Amino acid sequence: MTETATPPLPLVSVILPAHNEADYIGACLAALLSSETGAYSAEVIVVANACTDSTVAIAQSFDAQAQNSGYGFQVIDTPTPGKLAALSLGDASAKGVIRVYLDADVLVSPPLIGQIAGALNSDAPLYASGTPQVVPAKNWLTRAFAGFWVGLPFVTHGTPGFGLFAVSAKGRARWQGFPDIISDDTFVRLNFAPSERLCLPASYSWPMVEGLANLVRVRRRQDEGVAQIADLYPELLANDDTPAVGLGSLLAAALQDPFGFAVYAFVKLAVKTRFASTDQPWARGR
Repeated sequence: MTETATPPLPLVSVILPAHNEADYIGACLAALLSSETGAYSAEVIVVANACTDSTVAIAQSFDAQAQNSGYGFQVIDTPTPGKLAALSLGDASAKGVIRVYLDADVLVSPPLIGQIAGALNSDAPLYASGTPQVVPAKNWLTRAFAGFWVGLPFVTHGTPGFGLFAVSAKGRARWQGFPDIISDDTFVRLNFAPSERLCLPASYSWPMVEGLANLVRVRRRQDEGVAQIADLYPELLANDDTPAVGLGSLLAAALQDPFGFAVYAFVKLAVKTRFASTDQPWARGR
């Protein structure tokens, strides 16, 4: 009996927007290009937008490693600022059927891209991400905040997709260009019903911003992003399956980690004030 060869998986395009990420992008690309090889092929598109540091040069230095790993590789250096414009520019250059959108400070574990390729090799509209691992912070306040935050339903339930998300071909057809909004990850995630979102077992590492002022800026920015989606795309909120944090569960968590809860509550309170205003131009909050 003649064995039937397994068809190769579709091409995976990893789109990596980067604005002044010289401190992070080298480690990000090193981890990505060390991914376990398998039945899939991939290309990496770094979109360096309005960079004034060495992001472009660092990214370009990975060309040989990408070729040795069998990855297509290009660095687009654009003077146009903004993550959403960078995502759209990367999409326009991408040839892959499966699209992975990766932040420049994220480190993927070796099996993750292969798991994404396998999971999204489907005619169905699907969304996928890995299992996030928050990197231990250097700042004591951020460590305390993160220790409490990782136990909240947004992180523990479903597929949050912060820092890394991916879609199948029919999934990408759910929207046209990226809209000019604050929260691209929330917008994409809520374009999919909970049953269409896959949380894969392979992990990725994601750093939280350091220090009180940055935490408040980022948390406020995230709240503004959710409110913007509710205003512009209210129909998407039907796909939000994040359980509400009830008073009982919040009190139980506070008893288990009173210091972490105190820091978390203080940051939440500061978000409602003018502390660490976001009136200044937004970059990343680092």
